[in-house]
This record gives sequence, structure tokens and C-alpha cells, in this order.
Amino acid sequence: MVDFIPRVAARVWLSLLASQQLLLFNAMNMTSPTTQFAPTRRMGIYEPFHQMSVWEDAFRGDIMPSADACMISQPNDRPDDKSGYTSGEQHIPSGSGDNQAPRSTSDKVQRRLAQNREAARKSRMRKKAYVQQLETSRLKLAQLELELERARQQGLYMLGTNSNMGLLGTINPGIAAFEMEYSHWVEEQQKKNAELRSILQSPVSDMELQLLVDNVLSHYFNLFRMKADAAKADVFYLISGMWRTSVERFFHWIGGFKPSELINVVMPQLEPLTDQQIIKVCNLRHCCQQAEDALTQGMDKLQQTLAQSILNMTTGAGSYTSQMVSSMENLEALESFVNQADHLRQQTLQQMSITLTTRQAARGLLAFGEYLQRLRALSSLWAARPREPT
Repeated sequence: MVDFIPRVAARVWLSLLASQQLLLFNAMNMTSPTTQFAPTRRMGIYEPFHQMSVWEDAFRGDIMPSADACMISQPNDRPDDKSGYTSGEQHIPSGSGDNQAPRSTSDKVQRRLAQNREAARKSRMRKKAYVQQLETSRLKLAQLELELERARQQGLYMLGTNSNMGLLGTINPGIAAFEMEYSHWVEEQQKKNAELRSILQSPVSDMELQLLVDNVLSHYFNLFRMKADAAKADVFYLISGMWRTSVERFFHWIGGFKPSELINVVMPQLEPLTDQQIIKVCNLRHCCQQAEDALTQGMDKLQQTLAQSILNMTTGAGSYTSQMVSSMENLEALESFVNQADHLRQQTLQQMSITLTTRQAARGLLAFGEYLQRLRALSSLWAARPREPT
């Protein structure tokens, strides 16, 4: 192997020398100076490399590459390596770009998933709050139904106009609202009675006392307005007096107290009165009694007419439809009676406040308020009285 390499090298050098001689001979035969110079450039620069490539192709299959052969082919390998290196550098950014596109797509998917999770979380929170609100409303409704059932068992009228008597009747919303407002009205009346009692015991001006008197009168007028709304919902409820206590119902008259009763209660608390005041109060009481008698006679007449209409239905006299319409008209007249009775009560309070002085009017309102309060207290004592077991 050692002897073979020198022989190959010698053969290469001999080939080079022969090639140079042949080129020199051809150059000498040329006549043009330009053509003589051109082969020289080709001989010195291009041809040696060309011949070396030819020799390498010729001997590549016969001999193994040696260290010298690697050194000869190195100038050609460097551009290849460099181009390969450059192409590798160019390939890396393209690879990173290809990876960046899936990465951006993956980021979009992740953001969308995060948004979906957030929307689902908020939806669950809204659903939970809604369920809690429904549960709270259900508990309040159950508590209200329990209170209404307890009140119904105690004898309060909580049935609608279209329901039958019994525990399964429907509740009239207008009447239920009136009962709630009336309970607040009673609490407010107790506070106003305490204010009247306190201000009458202290030295105050008539102006301050008049403001309180007007406030108490407005409180009573507010009750008449509430009753007018309740009469539209169920007039029989007001006439029956189920919204008042048991002892108050004993003195009940067409949805409330009698105006003459008001005068009889407050007269002992108004003394001393002047002669003119006594005359005016007595005339007012007389007028109230006349109006009360007229309204009472009207109510009696209405009851007789209604009973006759129902009797005609049973005996078959006349058309059933016409008799039913007539009976409905008679029932609608009850609302007018209640409104006229409340109007008489309101006029009585106003006339009394005009006839009396400011301090007398305050004492009269306090006396009447305490009278109603004692009736309610007596009703509570009567309901809580001990009973013998049956």
C-alpha cells in the first residue's frame, strides 16, 4: 500500500507535464496575439482544476481517498459546506416560523377555552344566586301562608269574593294589602296618641299643637282612603267588620264607628265649653244621628230588596238573568253606603276641629284614640281569658 501511493503520484505528475507541453505547442501555432493570450489564461486558471476533477473521477473507483486527496478536494468541499451551512441557517427560521403558527393557533384555542370556562363560571354563579333568591321567596311565601292560615283560624276574613267559606278559599290581594296597611295604621295611631299625651303635658304654642292636630286628622283621613280601596276589592269585608277586633265589632256600624259615638266619647274631655260651642256640638250630634238613621234605613231597604230578588229567583218569577243582574246592582250599592258613612265620619272630625279650640281638639282626639285603643286591649283580654275545659 505504501509503494502504491508514490506510483500514483508519479503518474499524476507525468500527466500534468504532458498536458502543459501539449498546450504550449498549440499556443505556438496560433497567429493572433489575442488568441495566444487567452489559452494562457485558460491554462493557468481553469484547466488545472478541470484536469484534477477528471483525474479524480478516473481514479475514484480504483483507489481509496487518502489524506492528500482530502486536501486537494478541500477547496471544493468548503463552498459545499458553506452552502450547506447557509442553507441550514435558512432552514432554522423557516422551521421556527412553522412552529410559531401552530403555537399561535394553540394560544387562541387556550384563550377561547379560558373565556368559555369564565363564562361557564359566571353562569353557574348567576344560577346559584337565582336559586337562592327563589328559595328565599319560597320561605317568605310559606311564612306568609302560615300567618294567613293562623289568622283565618282565629276568625279573620281572608277569602275572596268568588270563594266559598272555608280554609281552602283564595285570598283577595286587595283585602290582604288592606290588612297589612291597617296594622301599620294602628301602630302609627298609638305613636300619635303618645305624642298628643306628651305635648298636652308640656307648655307649647298653639301653632305647634295645631300642626300635631292636623297630622292626627290626616291620619284618620288616610284610613278612610284605605277603606275606599278595600271596598272596591270586597265591600262585604268592610261591612262585616272582620278587620276590627271582636269588641270593636260590637260597636261596628257600616264599616266603622258611628260619628255620634265619637261626639259622646269626647264631650266629657272637652269641658269647659262655651255656650256657643255647646250649641254647635249638639247640633252636629243631631245632624250625625239623622244621617246615621238615613243610612241605616237605606241599608235595611237594600237588604229587603236583595232578599226579594233572591226569592224571585227561587219561585221562577221573571227571567233568571234579569233577576241576577238586578241583584248585582243592589250589591254594588253597598260600596256607596260605605263611602257615605266614611264621608260622614270625616265631616264630623273636621267640624269638631273647627268648633273647638286647638287644645280642646287635641284633647278630643287623644280621648277618642285612647278609647279605640282600650277597645282593642279589651278584645285581647277577652280572647286570652281562661276557659273551662269542655
